[in-house]
Parts: sequence; structure tokens; C-alpha cells
Amino acid sequence: MAVDNALSSPLGPPACEKDAKALQFIEEMTKNTDSVQEDVLAKILTQNAEVEFLKRFNLDGATDRETFKSKIPMIRYEDLQPEIQRIANGDRSSILSTHPISEFLTSSGTSAGERKLMPTIKQELDRRQLLYSLLMPVMNLYVPGLDKGKGLYFLFVKSETRTPGGLLARPVLTSYYKSDHFKTRPYDPYNVYTSPNEAILCADSFQSMYTQMLCGLLEREQVLRVGAVFASGLLRAIRFLQLHWRELADDIESGMLNKEITDPSVKDCMVKILKPNPKLAEFVRMECSTENWEGIITRIWPNTKYLDVTVTGAMAQYIPTLDYYSGGLPLACTMYASSECYFGLNLNPMCKPSEVCYTIMPNMAYFEFLPHDRAGFTHDSTPKLVDLADVELGKEYELVITTYAGLYRYQVGDILRVTGFHNSAPQFHFVRRKNVLLSIDSDKTDEAELQKAVENASQLLREFNTSVVEYTSYADTKTIPGHYVIYWELLVKDSANSPSDEVLNQCCLAMEECLNSVYRQGRVADYSIGPLEIRVVKNGTFEELMDYAISRGASINQYKVPRCVNFTPIMELLDSRVVSKHFSPALPYWTPERRR
Repeated sequence: MAVDNALSSPLGPPACEKDAKALQFIEEMTKNTDSVQEDVLAKILTQNAEVEFLKRFNLDGATDRETFKSKIPMIRYEDLQPEIQRIANGDRSSILSTHPISEFLTSSGTSAGERKLMPTIKQELDRRQLLYSLLMPVMNLYVPGLDKGKGLYFLFVKSETRTPGGLLARPVLTSYYKSDHFKTRPYDPYNVYTSPNEAILCADSFQSMYTQMLCGLLEREQVLRVGAVFASGLLRAIRFLQLHWRELADDIESGMLNKEITDPSVKDCMVKILKPNPKLAEFVRMECSTENWEGIITRIWPNTKYLDVTVTGAMAQYIPTLDYYSGGLPLACTMYASSECYFGLNLNPMCKPSEVCYTIMPNMAYFEFLPHDRAGFTHDSTPKLVDLADVELGKEYELVITTYAGLYRYQVGDILRVTGFHNSAPQFHFVRRKNVLLSIDSDKTDEAELQKAVENASQLLREFNTSVVEYTSYADTKTIPGHYVIYWELLVKDSANSPSDEVLNQCCLAMEECLNSVYRQGRVADYSIGPLEIRVVKNGTFEELMDYAISRGASINQYKVPRCVNFTPIMELLDSRVVSKHFSPALPYWTPERRR
């Protein structure tokens, strides 16, 4: 389609007029970052002038930045928990927002072992939809012809529950997929999925994955991009294909749907799609029956141009495995978002994963930045927060947000590094989540949780007069799904009464029972995390670890055992000292219902 020259963009030549308008919007927002931010804060404070939380700090209707910063303190989730609990229990007064809280979005971050509840309002769906609408216009600058085929995306809804006051509590993507914004989205040739809505919205994860994979195979030659939200999710889909290709091929050959698919809406939908195709079935059997699965994505979906997955932060550990299965296809990280707020997008989505940086869109919320040094500490006891337009190149910051839905100067917990600017809008590299030690999927386990889990499990050793002398851990992503590995060095005081393999297996389960609800949901409901493993190492192993660290320049006076390791020589040292391996023998307890 010819595009009016007046709508051309400095980002590149738009694919169509709709794209041109989206790219023009990005330019307008990023050229006027500071004034847009000033306007956003004024709108939020005007809209919520009468809310209880702001009145508590005597803001008195002020909407300027200086007054806001001088009167409103920076807060964490725990500071807001009493207000959130009141809303969850049914209090409908204007506590945080003038607009009614429409639901809670459950964060992958946890507080006291439970998912955090993030308040949201209906108007936020429009803001999220706006950011989504910018992704393909940017991608079309780099990958032409995406309107000539489809995307095979593995998208899922997760369990939801209701608070005592009747509000829904569910993950942000589940909220979006169940909204009319997604379900009744207008046709866009650049954004067509192989997966029907019925398959995406099926609550049974097996039936949903099976149907989405089946549809992807049926339309294999039309697939131009393959994706999932996280890299771990795409690898689970590949593992699913390894386990179920025989049944999928049988369905394709016969044109009859597997009897394990019982969801009525999915069955009705698949009747229209699934027709006998013996030739395709034979192809699937031929490709999937070989031992070598290297490049399987491009072998089955030969027209795939890139993988659309998040591979920043903890997900970077999956890059080698994705490269193996895809034959080295480009990995596109398109957007930066969380339950608290959608932040921005990657204006160069086909860059190397190590070079991914996100441009924060100044219209999404009011953004401030808490300076950090590389060791992760703030610079002083009363740090001055920096505005979006004033961050400095090369420096690291913790993200602090003020949203339309009622979060004020809220610490998100993401550490970001400024890598450049697009117009006056800074671009950030996601460095890490603050205080996260272990992560396989959306789970986030910190040092305090791990310590508590080790203490809980080690109680099972007391009757054997045995204790845990030292421990460390790592997230093993070579298995699919990945799993936590904990290295234990034990002090066995009576070798004639040492703990058995069965007891040590139970120690694995005792650790899992102590981990947060996001971890346990990944184990029980989402199948995104494998059984926890304890590897018992020889006595003296952790002294060797210290000797190694000192040989590399660590101070003997300041040396502390790292509670998580990922440096290859240290892993090799630990694994060479393993005397036994133990796995959790059962699933930990989990329910969608929150603890009261």
C-alpha cells in the first residue's frame, strides 16, 4: 500500500498508513518526553485528588511535580498492603483511585509467599492495547511481508480466583486475553494467529497446548513467526511436541480430534479446522521420529523468520537451547511490561539479545528512577529520585512508578541501565529483578525464601543427628522444564544412622512446600517447573569453593558463600564432588485460593 510521504517516519518507511500513524505517535511521545510526563502526572493527580491515600499526605489537590515529590513518600508493596486488603475485602470507597478498582492483577512477585495483588481500573486496558498496537508497526520496519502469513503463538490463560469482596484476581495476560480488546479484536493482516481464541482461552493447559500445537502443524507453511510470552514457554511447547507428536499425527491423518480434548468450545472450533491430511501426518512422523531435533522449528515451520520471545533477564539462560531448536533464528524481544504497568517497547526488535533495550513510552504512567550503583545499593540514605528525561547514560536505576490505577511512587523492583536515547526518551537495558536469586519461568525466589526452605527441610535430618553445613543453588535450564538444584554439604554425626535416600527425597519436597505460591503453581498447575533436586556433595567442598574464590582475588575476610552460582568453573567443581542426587517425590500443595 502506498503511504503518504507526510506520514513517513524517522524510524523507517512504514508498511501501511496505519503503521505510519503508529510510528508518528511514537515520535511525538519520545520528542516531548518531559512535557508528556508532566501532563501524565497532572492528569493522575487531578483524577485522584480526592482519594484517601493522597489526602493522608496533605497533597491538597496539588498536581505539580515539586509538591508531589516533597509530600508523597516512595513505597513498597508492603506499605500498601493494608489498603489493598481493604479493597480486596470489599471496601469500595476511593482508597487509591477515584475510578473503581475493576480487578486485581496478580504479580509474579510475591509477598509473604503469596502473589502480590496489583489494583487496576478498566481504563488501563485501553493503555495496554495502545502499547500492543505499536509492536507490529515497528516489527514491519525490520521484517517485510508479515501480512502474507500467520504467527504461531503459544498463549495461555491461568487460574483466577475472587477476593473476599468479590473482585477477580488473575495474571495480567489472562485479564487481557479474556477481555473484548483481545476476543473481538479487529482483523489485522499483520497480526493473525494460527491458534483460535477457543484454544487460547481453554483453562485446561494440556488441551490448550495440544490444540494450539495441532493448529500450528496444520498451517505449518503459513507460519512466519513462532512465539510465546517467555522463552521457557516456547521450550515447553517444543517438549510437548516431543512427547505428543504421535497423537497429533494420528489426528492429522484421520481428521478426528484426540478424545482427551473434551472442552466443548474447542471441539466445536476444531471440527471446522481439522480435515484428514495423510501427507502432512507422514511429514510430522518423519521429522519428529528422528533423534536429532536440532533446527526442528525451521524444519517443521520452514518459513519462520524469527522467534518472538522474552529472552532478557532470567530468560537469557534459555538462549542456547532456543538457538539449537531454531537453527539460530533471530530472537525478537518486543515489549517491556509487568502487572503493575506496561512500560515500553523495543524499537530495534531484531537486535542481538544482549543488546535489547526498551524505550519507555512517557504516556503510560509517571516514571521516576532511584539511582543505584553496580553493587545494588542506593547512593545515600535519602536518595533523590530522577525524572525520566533526566536519567544519565550508563547509570543504573530502580524503576519507580505512579499509575492511573492508584500506585504512587511505587518501587517496581526492576534494575535498569540507560543505554541510549530515542529523541528525548531514554532507552533501558533490563539488568535484573532486585533480590531475585532463582528463576525458571515466572517464579522469583529470593535469598530469604531459599534460606527458610533449607531450614524447613533440614528439620527432617534432626532425628538422624545430621545438619546442613553449607548450601548453594542454581536454576538448571538444560532440562525441560527447568528445575531448581540445591547443593548440600552435610555433617553426619553418626554414619550408622545417616539419612536414607527416601528422607533426602522428602527434604526436596519439604523445600518446595516452603517456596512461594508462584513457584508451586508452576510445579502443580502450569507444569513450567520440574521437581526440585538436592545434590549432596563431599565434605570439604565448600572450603574448596572458598579457596577457588580467594585464588581469583576474593578477600578471605569478606568471603561469603554465594547462595546461587552460575559460573561454569564453580559449577564443574561442585558437580565433580556430588555423592548423591535426590528429587522431590511428589507435587507440593497449591490452590488458586489465596491464604486468608
